[in-house]
Amino acid sequence: MYKKYRIFAININIYNMNIHLKDYPITCLVLIAIFYLSFFTPPETQLSEVPFIDKWTHICMYGGLVSVIWMEYLRKYRYISQNTLWLCLIFPIALGGIIELMQVYCTTTRSGDWLDFLANTLGVILGNILGYYIQRPFWWKKHK
Repeated sequence: MYKKYRIFAININIYNMNIHLKDYPITCLVLIAIFYLSFFTPPETQLSEVPFIDKWTHICMYGGLVSVIWMEYLRKYRYISQNTLWLCLIFPIALGGIIELMQVYCTTTRSGDWLDFLANTLGVILGNILGYYIQRPFWWKKHK
């Protein structure tokens, strides 16, 4: 009944993940906003003329998502577990890929793009750098 799976050299105990949505209310709101922004057709504005504005938006959305995850995690816990890697790295990258695939196969007004996926991944990496090296010392110092 008790099983462990080795995924990407991480032990994940399926029956005891200890990730509860009630601990991450702001993250859930950011996820809803990302889903909404990923599937609605944006209006044409003057910002549309800015080169790579779409890619900058993806970097900011996913960097912001990961920063919020770190903030809510560090507010509650005083250690970094293997679940943190899953929650802050693998989940957002997979989410970005799934949303890009859904844009290709489930909508007629949006198209998936490999560069959008790379921008999502870059945002996740930057958000993790911000969370680990800036937010973690701040929260742990604040709660000593």
